[in-house]
Amino acid sequence: MKTITVQEAASMIPDGASLMVGGFMGVGTPHRLIDELVRQGRRDLIVIANDNAKPGVGIGKLVDAGRVARTIASHIGLNPETQRQMISGQMAVDLVPQGTLIERIRAGGYGLGGILTPTGVGTVVEEGKRKIEIEGKAYLIETALRADFALVHAFLADYTGNLSYALTARNFNPVIAMAADTVIATADNIVPVGLIAPDHVVTPAAIVDYLVANR
Repeated sequence: MKTITVQEAASMIPDGASLMVGGFMGVGTPHRLIDELVRQGRRDLIVIANDNAKPGVGIGKLVDAGRVARTIASHIGLNPETQRQMISGQMAVDLVPQGTLIERIRAGGYGLGGILTPTGVGTVVEEGKRKIEIEGKAYLIETALRADFALVHAFLADYTGNLSYALTARNFNPVIAMAADTVIATADNIVPVGLIAPDHVVTPAAIVDYLVANR
């Protein structure tokens, strides 16, 4: 694990990169890193996240700036700008049921090819997808999801990169950290090794590639 500045972190992410971003309506999102991506003008990004937050908040800032080429999310209802760009054809939007989305990401992190789910069977969701039957019940095969980068935010990080989350701000963060080639973390507080109790470490340092310094 290496500690870097937010500017260095954003500069590592090229145009067209696929990003998994933590957060639920902006809660648990690495806001400083999102702001820096906007400032540096990164574009044509593929964003995989629970939602697109709302205009001016978290991922919504990338959307406002026209930097997202495609989003894979479970919810865009509170971001009218995402809806506008989807309708105009500026952004491609893949809407995925929340449970299916997180399990596809989990499968990507665990090295699985995908998951079986009954969600969407008999609807337009099954179009173009393989369907199998097990013990008389139909399931769709949903492929695993991975990304070039996972951008996660924690409440606590120690100097080696162990992460601990606060309450619901945990949300997608620990799961996306398992499903990306490079993990970049920000944290509200960075503390010496030993101040996070071992059983409070949710994302171990071995998974985190870069920690953004708080300065």
